[in-house]
Amino acid sequence: MVRYIDQMPDDLSSGAEAPLPGSSRHQLPNVGILVRDPYQEVVRRVSAGLVDAGFDDLRPAHTAVFQHIEADGSRLTALAERAQITKQSMGYLVDYLEERGYLERRPDPTDRRAALVCLTERGWAQIRAALAIIAGLEQEWTTALGEQRMEQLRELLTELRQIIDKPRQ
Repeated sequence: MVRYIDQMPDDLSSGAEAPLPGSSRHQLPNVGILVRDPYQEVVRRVSAGLVDAGFDDLRPAHTAVFQHIEADGSRLTALAERAQITKQSMGYLVDYLEERGYLERRPDPTDRRAALVCLTERGWAQIRAALAIIAGLEQEWTTALGEQRMEQLRELLTELRQIIDKPRQ
């Protein structure tokens, strides 16, 4: 089990007797913690489900590529920028996925000097499998929370995403 700094016993942290405000043991954990745990459950479930579906050569780090690639291909630099990682790190991930048949590089029709990173049929099969796993997890959460509360959660997260994206536009 992973233990985060906000979950450390008090004698290993600040020495305070009460939980730190906003920590996971505080009565009102901060929003980062509240969204981290469901996100990590999605990652865990997708990873395990992909192994079960025969995609046992993928790791959670590879989602940086699959989450950001466009249907008709993306430049490596665009993938790195969207994933907020270095071009070198993205290049390493793309090389790994290309070697295993998930991706291929094609000439960019708009710029002969550039290449597009594109999904192969195996890459598309992985995407379809991951989306089916996520849909199943969302259905579990809908059953647990109820349709109305799940819809409210989705609306609030969508609104928060719009607020976050506004300054970037």
